[in-house]
Amino acid sequence: MKITIVGTGYVGLVTGALFADRGNFVTCVDINPEIIDQLNQGQVHIYEAGLKEVVAINVQNNNLSFTTNLNDTVKNSDIIFLAVGTPSNEDGSFNLEYLKKAASDIGEALINASGFKVIVCKSTVPQGTYKLLSAIINEKTKGNNNLNWAYVSNPETLAEGSAVRDFAKPDRIIIGTDSELAYNLMKELYYPFIIKRDRIIRGSPADAELAKLFSNTALATRIAMVNEFARIADVTEGADMDHIRRMVCSDVRIGYNFMFPSPGYG
Repeated sequence: MKITIVGTGYVGLVTGALFADRGNFVTCVDINPEIIDQLNQGQVHIYEAGLKEVVAINVQNNNLSFTTNLNDTVKNSDIIFLAVGTPSNEDGSFNLEYLKKAASDIGEALINASGFKVIVCKSTVPQGTYKLLSAIINEKTKGNNNLNWAYVSNPETLAEGSAVRDFAKPDRIIIGTDSELAYNLMKELYYPFIIKRDRIIRGSPADAELAKLFSNTALATRIAMVNEFARIADVTEGADMDHIRRMVCSDVRIGYNFMFPSPGYG
């Protein structure tokens, strides 16, 4: 398949490199020409174990390329991924301005396109964002009767430090869409990663958005909880948090993941 990834950050670059490594033709788009030049030379601007090697070999094999020209690559792609950052505003809310701009640019690029396109959001977003992005793209493309497109919410499930491994061997792949055709294309795209066992979980775009927020909140809650008990242990005579943690986490219903006193994650 021909794929466009909008955004060459942590999520976008890993996604693009691994899809290219499985035989797709992937173009990653970024507005920073210096980053694009580096990537086309096989130089990676972020560190993730194994990523540099995957990028280099697929650039060499012409499966993976990088550009600042979103318009041409979007028109010629089957699937377009949004992997744009959604940083926090000062009040803690999501800043969706970059994502909205990317959706608008994609809509502009599709004004004269034809056929069926799948537009996939991988960014972490608040609930209901699929309606906002769909409205933006529909407004831009409403005069094009030769184009059909469908929205998919496909949140990333990667952990920093093991993202390449996580993408190659996912514990689950969340696909939120109301389109049967889009769902079948996404299943075909992810097939090389689920040969041994089907790990795809399907729902609506709303289901997928909330599942991502639920996962993030659940993990943050575990860290917050173990930190609270570590504080209590610090002021409790005779208490050792390492002993307490192992006593609790040995319960198979609780487990050890994200249950170690720490600064948390960002």
